[in-house]
Amino acid sequence: MTETTQTQTAPDDAFRPYIPRSPEYRAAMEALSGLRQDLFHDAFAYRPLPPKTIGGPLGGRLSGRVRTYKAWSRHIVVAAAGVAAMLLAMANDEGGATGAMCGLLALAPVLLTLVRPVGALWLSFAATSATAVLTSYFSAWPWSPGSFLSHLTVLTVVAVRTRPRTAGWMWLLTAAYGFAAQAVSGWDHYGGDTSPMLVLSALALLAVTVWHIRRDAKQEVTAQQTETAHERSRRTLLEERTTIARELHDVVAHHMSVVAIQAEAAPYRVENPPPELEKAFVTIRENAVAALTELRRVLGVVRAEDYEAPDAPQPTLADLDALLANVREAGLTVDKVVTGAVRELPQGVELSAYRIVQEALSNTLRHAPGATSRVELGYVLGGLGLRIVNGPAAHVPLTKSTHGAGHGITGMRERVSMLGGEMTAGETADGGYEVTVFLPVATAEDAA
Repeated sequence: MTETTQTQTAPDDAFRPYIPRSPEYRAAMEALSGLRQDLFHDAFAYRPLPPKTIGGPLGGRLSGRVRTYKAWSRHIVVAAAGVAAMLLAMANDEGGATGAMCGLLALAPVLLTLVRPVGALWLSFAATSATAVLTSYFSAWPWSPGSFLSHLTVLTVVAVRTRPRTAGWMWLLTAAYGFAAQAVSGWDHYGGDTSPMLVLSALALLAVTVWHIRRDAKQEVTAQQTETAHERSRRTLLEERTTIARELHDVVAHHMSVVAIQAEAAPYRVENPPPELEKAFVTIRENAVAALTELRRVLGVVRAEDYEAPDAPQPTLADLDALLANVREAGLTVDKVVTGAVRELPQGVELSAYRIVQEALSNTLRHAPGATSRVELGYVLGGLGLRIVNGPAAHVPLTKSTHGAGHGITGMRERVSMLGGEMTAGETADGGYEVTVFLPVATAEDAA
């Protein structure tokens, strides 16, 4: 038997003693890491500036050529700034081939910001140095007028296309380059322009940084508002479903109680009922009582702790006249039109129809004060049709009503969907609003 022993070699740094690092050292290393990440890592990566997205009502009215110009407006502005720097460089140089070369050196970094923004910064430093060697402009150092405008444009565009931390690094590099150039070769020039460059670039980068912060804050607020609106809508939907569940509990519990009572009293109405019949009625009653118990248990899950059951019975379409009278007292002119043969409908259908009319009229009071309204009920063979329509508001309210959170339509749709009906809601041609609902009711033949 051969025994094999394997040994693992510890890495070299496993035996190095732990050296505590000061907060200053860690901050410096993090700063150098940020500098490397922002200005050295993939500095010449291809990142083209996309055209602007033209949307909204104003963008839809623009013609094709104007829309194209607006989409490429940022590129046009940057190119115009580059051309201005080129012309300024050519005007302040000797002309000829040297002036043309200086003009191209001022134009190239500005145009490069449209496709390789960070690389354009390094090209601007190189172009500034090359221009300083070629030019005979001695009144400023190290930036000639064309290079000055070109580098300032590059700083601004790169700051817009990156982030505030990159803008800070660019400003520090510009300061280091300017002071180093003045210290090395500025002795034979009349004056240096590093200080004006730093002041103007600081103002430009500060403005860009403020723009970045405002844009990010606006995006965050918009995202939070969207999420809040979604959560509010979801909460309203759940609350409406809970309300419907409570109301239907009363309806179903009433019918189940009637079934239980009738099943208990039925054997006494028949003389000498057979045992099988008595047993069947006992089973019916037991099932009805068990169903009532389960209903109460389920309702306890969705019922709020502070909820108090209403003392009055649930309303039906027979109580609609009282509702219309209350609405008229509130200042709304409303008419009622009934077509078809009026008949008693299932209690759940009548309750939902009453609540839909109530919510529609409440919306009219809130959003169209002083308008005229009409409630139409159509009793047809397959169910019940509802139409609640109002005209435009008699006067525009000074403040928009926030009562109800604008989710009344959601509750209507939930009730209609629960009964398998259909609903449409929207503005009318005259500026009013219309809600149309159909609630199906099964006939005797369908139930059989």
